[in-house]
Amino acid sequence: MIHVKNLTKRYGRTVAVTDACFSIRKGEIVGFLGPNGAGKTTTMRILSCFMPPTSGTVTVAGLDIMKDSLEIRRRIGYMPETVPLYPEMRVLEYLDFRAKLRGLTGRRRRSRLGEVVDQCGLGEVSRFLIGRLSKGYRQRVGLADSLIHDPDVLILDEPTIGLDPNQIRHVRELIKSLAESHTVLLSTHILSEVEMVCGRVLIMSSGRIVASDSPGNLVGLLKGNIQFVVEVAGPGEKIVEACRQIDGVLSVSGAGDAEWHRLTIESRKGGDLRTAIYEAIARNGWKLRELTVVHDRSLEDVFVSVTKDEDVE
Repeated sequence: MIHVKNLTKRYGRTVAVTDACFSIRKGEIVGFLGPNGAGKTTTMRILSCFMPPTSGTVTVAGLDIMKDSLEIRRRIGYMPETVPLYPEMRVLEYLDFRAKLRGLTGRRRRSRLGEVVDQCGLGEVSRFLIGRLSKGYRQRVGLADSLIHDPDVLILDEPTIGLDPNQIRHVRELIKSLAESHTVLLSTHILSEVEMVCGRVLIMSSGRIVASDSPGNLVGLLKGNIQFVVEVAGPGEKIVEACRQIDGVLSVSGAGDAEWHRLTIESRKGGDLRTAIYEAIARNGWKLRELTVVHDRSLEDVFVSVTKDEDVE
């Protein structure tokens, strides 16, 4: 659906984006991450035909952004971080105005108005002046605006900023449901949100794409040795020695003088030793109360690792 090849954007002597290359398939929800000033917003503005690239090629649904700009704009819904709204207009009035600008007429326009008001939870404030709405509701109006023409591609820049936890959950579920008929590029600084919503992540640093994979795979690549926590009753020294004899174990620590011993067992990367640990304990007749893997890495760790040399604003 979206193909970007060797995309570069310069502002005078400043290079905002350098040779960016990535593709997004139809129906994907892709998280777009990076420090402030990394080039994300510039890239999204180019994708939405808001500004041209200096060099490189970008196609959306097979259409070139330089040759088919107007047609691409009809197929894209773009929600910027700061949503430009008319505070003196009422919500329904504004959305109706935007639908007309998008070329919607008659029954189709009325139908889409009702659908986006319902989707974005704007029913209670549909007749309110936009200028009197909270930050969260203004964000919802911006999201409804980007959806009004039922676009093939949605580009959302910080769509949940300013929302309370209940509103964030609502928008998150809405974005998930949109994948059935839309391709979504989602920029956000809330990394837990990316892990819950996105099937793939692009990370940009200093104008370059430095990582592209699923959140799980990126976290997996970063992980080093695996740690297991074991709580077992029995003779401490013998338990430690039995665990050390397991193939793949690098170290065992934590035995004490109490009846129950809480041990930390470290193994080589890629080895799941839970079965072997259980069998060693069961074979000696000791009591096992806990056996868990320590998951101590997250998408945040990946983000920090690949952008640590970035000068963050």
